[in-house]
Amino acid sequence: MEALQAKTRETAAARVLATRDAATKAAEAKEKAEVEAREAAAAALRLYENDAELLAGLLDVPAEELEREAKPVTAARAKEVIEDLRRHAARPRIRRSPASRINPSPSSTGAPPTASTPPTRPAPDGSRADAV
Repeated sequence: MEALQAKTRETAAARVLATRDAATKAAEAKEKAEVEAREAAAAALRLYENDAELLAGLLDVPAEELEREAKPVTAARAKEVIEDLRRHAARPRIRRSPASRINPSPSSTGAPPTASTPPTRPAPDGSRADAV
């Protein structure tokens, strides 16, 4: 009985530590997200020439809230965020072609394996040609 009691206490203590750790990580993530939201609001206001009413209408957020969020962000930090946005916007987009995606195997689709005919593709003259 004492062994069970000791194991229960040990499990309870481990749960407390794990829960406290998770709460700490969640609080840090929340703080980081709030900082990023304030910085984004400040950058957006600068990009919209401090027209809080226009931006509020676009975002469907009260203008006072945007201004309140942006207020603690320094102008220098807002400029850094804008530069990051510009660098991100200037990067070329990488698009994958449909052929580069992995096709599921017949066994993963649930269909029984069968002999299939090779795929065909149109010939340059518009007629169908055999698969290569």
